[in-house]
Amino acid sequence: MSQTPTAHRTKAPYQTLALIIGVVYLLVGILGFFVTGFDNFTVHDHSQTLLGFAINPLHNIVHVIIGLAGILLWRTRNGARLYGWLLGIGYGATAVYGFLVVNNPDADILNINQADNWLHVVSALAGFAIALWPDRRDGTVAGGAGQL
Repeated sequence: MSQTPTAHRTKAPYQTLALIIGVVYLLVGILGFFVTGFDNFTVHDHSQTLLGFAINPLHNIVHVIIGLAGILLWRTRNGARLYGWLLGIGYGATAVYGFLVVNNPDADILNINQADNWLHVVSALAGFAIALWPDRRDGTVAGGAGQL
C-alpha cells in the first residue's frame, strides 16, 4: 500500500523514542567529561560517577557516539530502526561484557559498575523496542495482513 503524504511527515513513536534516547546519551556523555576530565582514558575508578553510574573518558566517548547516532538516525523510520538495532545489539553485548568484568578492574576498560550493567540491559531492551515497534501505515501493521 502506498503512504499518504501525511504519513511521510508523521513521526512514529519509535522515532521519537530514538531521538529522546540519543539526546539523553549525548548529554550524559558531555556531562561525564565534567566528572572525569580527559585524562586516564581507560581508568577503573568507581569514585568517578555520574548519578551513580561509573564512567571514564572512554565511557563518555561511547555515550557521545551513541547519542549522536540517535540524533542523526531518528528522522527516518528506517534510520530509527537501525538505531534500535544498534542499541539492542550494542548494549546487549555491553551488558554481557559488563557483568563479566565488573569485578575485574584489569579487564574493565569502560569503568563499569552494577548500575551501568542494569542501565545497559534497559538500553538494549529500549533498542529492541525501537527496532521491533509495530509500524502502522494506512491502517495496517507493517508485515501484518489485517486492518486496525
